[in-house]
Amino acid sequence: MILHLSDLHFGTEKIECIEAIQRFCQLHPPEAVVVSGDLTQRARFKQFYACKQFLESLDRPYIVIPGNHDIPLYHLWNRFFSPFARYQLFFGQMESVLETEHFYIVGLNSIRRRYHTRGYISLEQIERTDQLLQHAPPDKIKLILAHQPFYTPPDDQHGIKDCPVLGKMALEMWAKSGLNGLLHGHLHQSAFYNLNEIYNLNAHHPILEIHAGTATSYRLHHGLPNGFNVIENNMDVHPYYFEVARQDFILDQRIIEKA
Repeated sequence: MILHLSDLHFGTEKIECIEAIQRFCQLHPPEAVVVSGDLTQRARFKQFYACKQFLESLDRPYIVIPGNHDIPLYHLWNRFFSPFARYQLFFGQMESVLETEHFYIVGLNSIRRRYHTRGYISLEQIERTDQLLQHAPPDKIKLILAHQPFYTPPDDQHGIKDCPVLGKMALEMWAKSGLNGLLHGHLHQSAFYNLNEIYNLNAHHPILEIHAGTATSYRLHHGLPNGFNVIENNMDVHPYYFEVARQDFILDQRIIEKA
């Protein structure tokens, strides 16, 4: 299984959540930890450093991609001329691949300096990702890791404004290459959807859109608790939420959805 974290927002982190995740990884070691962006609150050096220290402390392979909070907001010179400099100093390239025993995970950078929150992916990224999916081992679960969601329900207050413009076209291509799911954050809430049904992708299996809440930040949306997802090697998704009374993450039976 893999541990899906998102929206860590170091600089606004809660030590009790950090310690609970560390305990979880000791008791239930995942194949890998995947983080779908917003590692920091304001893309500051000490925030990236703290995030790096936290991820290293889990002692598991991990893959990260940037979120919109991981490029400078107020330092306009850096935002326009070197937006990813600090991210790359600590985490290297912005798009990478992580292969584990059961998973093949492709990182996709959907962040652009000209957009504050909205995701953006290029035709070149779509094609490159498709080539990676095509050449992935056929026995591995194929996942894409991106910050912004590719789908939000019609009644969601975010609507489609935070979804990449070319998202549906990308999904139609990736579905033919065996994509099993996408992992996102950004909205600070857990949710799961079958994109194969929603977009009529004609795949022979579900293609899950998996959203994670904020794992460690006190920047909670709509009163929702901190949370993360566990994804099993049969694509069962188990959401966990932080229970303050126990000071620990527990399985959220209310929103479990089986693929």
